[in-house]
Amino acid sequence: MPEWDAATYHRVSDPQWTWGLRVIDRLSPAAGERILDIGCGTGRLTAAIRGRVPSTHVTGLDRSIAMLREARVQESGISVVQADARRLPLDTGFDAVFSTATFHWVAEHDRLFGEIHRVLVPGGRLVAQAGGGPNLARLYGRTAALARGEFAPFFTDWTDPWNFAGVEETQARLTATGFTGVDVWLESTPTTMFGAETFRAFVAAVCLRHQLDRLPPERRDAYLSRIVGQAAADDPPFTLDYWRLNIDARK
Repeated sequence: MPEWDAATYHRVSDPQWTWGLRVIDRLSPAAGERILDIGCGTGRLTAAIRGRVPSTHVTGLDRSIAMLREARVQESGISVVQADARRLPLDTGFDAVFSTATFHWVAEHDRLFGEIHRVLVPGGRLVAQAGGGPNLARLYGRTAALARGEFAPFFTDWTDPWNFAGVEETQARLTATGFTGVDVWLESTPTTMFGAETFRAFVAAVCLRHQLDRLPPERRDAYLSRIVGQAAADDPPFTLDYWRLNIDARK
């Protein structure tokens, strides 16, 4: 997978930060708990968990070395591990697993939930949020049209790198894995950017890195300009049609 521009992500990812703070509210960390943050990125939310309850022991985990390097710059006091969430290099003993804006980048949710279940203590909880259902359907419908049109030569073997699961299938997977008290729901969170340049920088760093990685550098500006021009005509303009899949469950 293409690496993240982690410094830019840290700077522009306020929507993910805001959603994540609400997931921390649901997590309600308690004193002394061991908490694993899967997909910690640049560590903003990992540090925020510990900031709320300083006696928690929080470990951030991410597949991206660029994200973890930026986390060490931005949040130097946090503990981080580089790993694939489908193969956690950790023993059991976590009171909670927390995750935001990550599970939709994991292809195999059965394996993901199995690993999470394994590392939790009995009674431990999973509190997570990711893209789900019709997440970014308008944006990715436009990128699909470009891939069939003027940019087709660069997308001949394209497969979508995201996994926007729905409520029922996620409930079924969690239950089959052995989780109890499963609660899964979709939430519409349309997000409007302040102007064309902000929108362009955000989608380039967060939503379209896989598509841009397919293009030669000299074609990327034209590709982004097509997307930005279409978003300018939306009502309201420069609005991303985000949907969040929320998950609460216990081992």
